Amino acid sequence: MPTPTPDAAPRRRDKTHYLYLAVIVAVLLGILVGFLFPGFAKGLKPLGDGFVNLIKMMISPIIFCTIVIGVGSVAKAAKVGKVGIMALVYFIVMSTFALAIGLVVGNILHPGEGLHLNPADVKSVQKSATGTDGPVDFLLHIIPKTFVSAFTEGQVLQTLLVALLVGFALQKLGPKGAPILRGVEHIQRLVFRVLAMIMWAAPIGAFGAIAAVVGATGWAALKSLAVIMIGFYVTCLVFVFVVLGLVLWLGARVNIWHLLRYLGREFLLILSTSSSESALPRLIAKMEHLGVGKSVVGITVPTGYSFNLDGTAIYLTMATLFIAAAQDEPLSLGSQIGLLVFMIIASKGAAGVSGSGIATLASGLQSHRPELVNGVGFILGIDRFMSEARALTNFAGNAVATVLIGNWTKEFDREQAERVFAGNAPFDEATLIDEERQPEPEEVAAKA
Repeated sequence: MPTPTPDAAPRRRDKTHYLYLAVIVAVLLGILVGFLFPGFAKGLKPLGDGFVNLIKMMISPIIFCTIVIGVGSVAKAAKVGKVGIMALVYFIVMSTFALAIGLVVGNILHPGEGLHLNPADVKSVQKSATGTDGPVDFLLHIIPKTFVSAFTEGQVLQTLLVALLVGFALQKLGPKGAPILRGVEHIQRLVFRVLAMIMWAAPIGAFGAIAAVVGATGWAALKSLAVIMIGFYVTCLVFVFVVLGLVLWLGARVNIWHLLRYLGREFLLILSTSSSESALPRLIAKMEHLGVGKSVVGITVPTGYSFNLDGTAIYLTMATLFIAAAQDEPLSLGSQIGLLVFMIIASKGAAGVSGSGIATLASGLQSHRPELVNGVGFILGIDRFMSEARALTNFAGNAVATVLIGNWTKEFDREQAERVFAGNAPFDEATLIDEERQPEPEEVAAKA
């Protein structure tokens, strides 16, 4: 009788393997339909939007449950504060480094030179530029109107604030809060099960999203803007595999190839939807399965989605240099640094939001060089393709940051990570969480 039990799990995992093969087929089919029937393909955009909206629907409850469980199970509140401060310092350093790399590559490639742009109508872009919030409004916006509005409005930082308050309150309750904590754990299990069901719509969403963007763009924009696209993708690849790879190895002795291979399905999901938010819930689940402590994952991942924007930093740098050079108004080095530092600050909290990169780019130009803002309209044609590289780079940066913070705070189970990378502890695609309870942070610290 016990023999059939181990065989049942691989069969369930095989089904999800076919699911992601279907996503690849759907992407290829979407590209084909986009080129052959562009008019029809543009009308498929709601399929991609609908799937991304289904994923976004689950983000707030997943973040809330993860943070409440992580913070509520930690004995000392100071430990949570230490993780948060360490994460924010790391995010600022890496975003600045990404900004510098983008500046260097942009000044070497000189994208946009000789194009002499004839800007198109960009009223929609200018509207998004004038509607962006300042730093004070951004900070006030973190506070939700009501206790539950953070969930109904889908605001990541508002959900983060409410979850931290609930987690700290459970700490203060002590043993009396244990039943509530167990209840949240059951809710988390239910939420991840719903997410696993939604993932079966991924091929439909990927097909609609890719077909729509290919149908709207075609080959023309790709040919005329090949330099900036290729340069941007190469810069992101160098940043991920060289910079992040070196930092991950020096900081945690983890191979970047092993980590990215482990997150392969999440990268495919982001590539097909152009939204890093579509993979946020799975990143939380996989980082916990990898052996990073719940409190570290619960704080680092959601915060990183708002503050760790390596790909966005590179994009804003190269896009700004492209627009300035294409309109025969190149920026001095001092102007580049001042403008782009403003953009990095303005972009905080916008990660994963559709069109946030374009809105931040337009608002930065509107504030510092209004004569350049019309050039944003020319880059709109390929922004969707560049948003994929932005999202992939941001996602890789957050995965690396989570492992590093976990290792630095002694909440990284290296033995579990080695088992996962070797394939001896496969991720449960059916539930997205480990049915067996993970070791407490104190146990992980004792092992380290």
